[in-house]
Amino acid sequence: MSAASAVATGIRVAGTISPALAGRLTYPLFMRVGRRTPVAPSDTATHRAARRGTVRIPGLRRMGVDVVTYEWGSGADTVVLAHGWQSRASVFAPLVRELRSEGLRVVAFDAPANGDSPGRGTYLVDHLDIITELQQRHGGFHAIVGHSFGALAALNAVHDGIAARRLVGIAGAGAPDVFIEGFGDMFGLDRPSREALANRFTTRLFPGGPDPFERYSALRHALPGATPLLLVHDRGDRRVPFTQSERLADVNAPSARLVATDGLGHNRILRADVTLDEVTAFLTATDVSTGATRDAQAARLARTTAS
Repeated sequence: MSAASAVATGIRVAGTISPALAGRLTYPLFMRVGRRTPVAPSDTATHRAARRGTVRIPGLRRMGVDVVTYEWGSGADTVVLAHGWQSRASVFAPLVRELRSEGLRVVAFDAPANGDSPGRGTYLVDHLDIITELQQRHGGFHAIVGHSFGALAALNAVHDGIAARRLVGIAGAGAPDVFIEGFGDMFGLDRPSREALANRFTTRLFPGGPDPFERYSALRHALPGATPLLLVHDRGDRRVPFTQSERLADVNAPSARLVATDGLGHNRILRADVTLDEVTAFLTATDVSTGATRDAQAARLARTTAS
């Protein structure tokens, strides 16, 4: 038995004795970002070409963290890229190249404990604080593009008042409890243990405040002003269920459009041609059209055949 399997087994046994004990044991593991994702060789040139800077945010410990930022291009319209959990800005390199070629200014960041930014932990509020600081620096955004956890942050940022004309969620989560469920599935936690983990998370990070699972759920409220929303999600995503984007599309209808893919999973979808084509077209269109869900691969095939 591996060390990880032994830990998971021990936590499950603890949960049968006391769900609260399981919650205490799993909380540090749940909050741990883990090993930092390296820059992929194919992304190195784009990563190095960025103009680097920093923004300072409070961080989880409220002691201040200098977060690394990246900027490409010099267009009048700014697009912000928000990465997911245990990730980094460089994962957007293919999209950065596409958007730069269209004359857009692209800004991204490494959240605390991710990429080149310092720290040992992070959570959604860090993403929101970073996006707020970037808006103070750059003014209103043309768009925010978020992947996974970053998509949830983007949705909440716009709901909370960040000015963005368009929004893109790639393999995006609609609510924080998705990550509790994913963690619970990974460790085989029963329902009482998952609830105990959620309760410990709430009391440790948001003592005396509103329930974060309601406060930060983008499934409970539509984006303000019918903000155009593009969602790209793979039906076979094992990290964030496809149903999350389906529900987000319903909540934000008719201003949302969901592009469904097959066989791309949770991370490869970021680099897929269909994603790059759809996102670039959405962000550069003079008039954003929205409508019902459609199959992206079929749509690309139709365009290819027509040409």
